[in-house]
Amino acid sequence: MNLRARGSVIRIAALAGLLVAGAAGWLVDARALLACWLAAWWWCAGILMGGLANVWLHNLTGGAWGEAIRAPLLHAGRRVPLACLLLLPLLAGVELLYPWAAPGGTAHWRELLSAPDFKLWWLSRGFFTVRALGYLALWSLLSWLARRPALARSQGFAALALLAYGVSVSFAALDWIMSLQPEWRSSVFGWLAGSGQMLAGMALAIVLIDRERCRKALPDLGNLLLMYVLLWAYMAYVQYLIIWGADLPNEIAWYVRRRTPLWTAVAWTLAAFHFAAPLLILLSRRAKRAPRLLGLLALGLLAAHLLDCWWLVLPGAAPLSLHWLWMAPLLALGMGALLLPAPAPTLPHEKQTDEERAHA
Repeated sequence: MNLRARGSVIRIAALAGLLVAGAAGWLVDARALLACWLAAWWWCAGILMGGLANVWLHNLTGGAWGEAIRAPLLHAGRRVPLACLLLLPLLAGVELLYPWAAPGGTAHWRELLSAPDFKLWWLSRGFFTVRALGYLALWSLLSWLARRPALARSQGFAALALLAYGVSVSFAALDWIMSLQPEWRSSVFGWLAGSGQMLAGMALAIVLIDRERCRKALPDLGNLLLMYVLLWAYMAYVQYLIIWGADLPNEIAWYVRRRTPLWTAVAWTLAAFHFAAPLLILLSRRAKRAPRLLGLLALGLLAAHLLDCWWLVLPGAAPLSLHWLWMAPLLALGMGALLLPAPAPTLPHEKQTDEERAHA
């Protein structure tokens, strides 16, 4: 069995397992299932879109670093439409997951909201569904256009795609994650979500390429990864600092739910392995030139990003039964099948560089 066929079998088996785990979870605890499904989906789809965003960034800036990662990221981006389809089950269970959509939820939350008339209109079930479908359609369209011959290296398209991605991912994070706690507000959260996705997209690229044959690009990729680590940490810290300084009830609600021993431990783990450890490693020029070490670091950052997605989603959906402890990793494993490395075919409209051929 060749590599491509083996990858297809693994993905089919993992997605079948995802459906079985989803069915079992629905019977045991539907609300915990939906929360874990959202976290796993945000991790999976975010990595794919973050990878495409790095390709568009390269279209605007140029540089040898981008030639090494274009083919694998564009190839992985072909799975964005399938990833988008996996969000549809969540839309069928909005009333179970989101407090504002539950029966009687409007009356209960009105007194807790700032600008309640606007927020209740914004969080109406019909408008919420229309926006969700719009985000999914936009991302699917962008992933398709990114591979069109006329647009693959177009700077104009790249600028518009990055703008559309940045705006849409901010609103999607607001709709799907922030509204789990509708009384909470943050002006930084959309940027935090987007920076995490672009970090994970770059980590995916480093995992997928043949690092031995792309040694010349590794220092640049390591520097970009370092930049994303610092950007993510800065956004997370600024959000915490602003909310801590203001000490407003509608803002601190986010962190109050994360003060339990479990989620406090998760926060320190993220500080250590999503920021401090990668920072110390990537400050070393020797580490950035080491293919094996950089690959292991990228894998670690993908795992840390999954932990970050659990941190963003699951406390907001509390209280959850303990069934989430097995649902969360199983669903992430199934959706992670969309990210399995696979040979990137030669793009018909582009002459491959040596580094692109190293991945193919």
